[in-house]
Amino acid sequence: PVIPCVVSQWSVWSGCAEPCKTTYRVRRRHVIQEPRNGGEACPPLEERAGCVEYWTQQGTECKQSLIPALITTGGFGKARKKRAAADGNERTGYCVEFQLVAITPGCLQSHHSYTHWMQYLREGHTVCVECQHPALDSRSLHCYGDGSGSKKNQLLHWQAVGNPRCKGTWKRIRQLDTCSCPSVHSFLFI
Repeated sequence: PVIPCVVSQWSVWSGCAEPCKTTYRVRRRHVIQEPRNGGEACPPLEERAGCVEYWTQQGTECKQSLIPALITTGGFGKARKKRAAADGNERTGYCVEFQLVAITPGCLQSHHSYTHWMQYLREGHTVCVECQHPALDSRSLHCYGDGSGSKKNQLLHWQAVGNPRCKGTWKRIRQLDTCSCPSVHSFLFI
């Protein structure tokens, strides 16, 4: 008889491969029954997903300049606020203005509906990025990649969520305690 491949359920996701870098995590499954007599082949046994771990294995915070800021469209924040289970203890957020210095061509090459916001990323433009719960870290009271502690005119790295080929550099201009970002150039730390 024709016997298809049978695989186990996925394992839980591993931790990030390395701290203080944009890297990956892994989950695996194993073959329970090999295919026989022309049965359906086995599917992939490993999956990887992007991740960033902001604390070293010793429990100290990574240096800010090593970590790219992960950003998405500001519109995601409105949906996130509705979904977040508010317990009243969340700290209020803040915004940071950056001047975009360099952008990879990959930002304009994605045509999925969830990446249309990337067309507003242009070299030389000033963008406003909001730090809000749950991206606002409760220990450090800031969002990772926000450039706090960076030197004046230091180039900092960012990466767009949803399109790993869309990334670049920017310079931190200033932090705003009250956010009044223009909707087109408004983004969100993840």
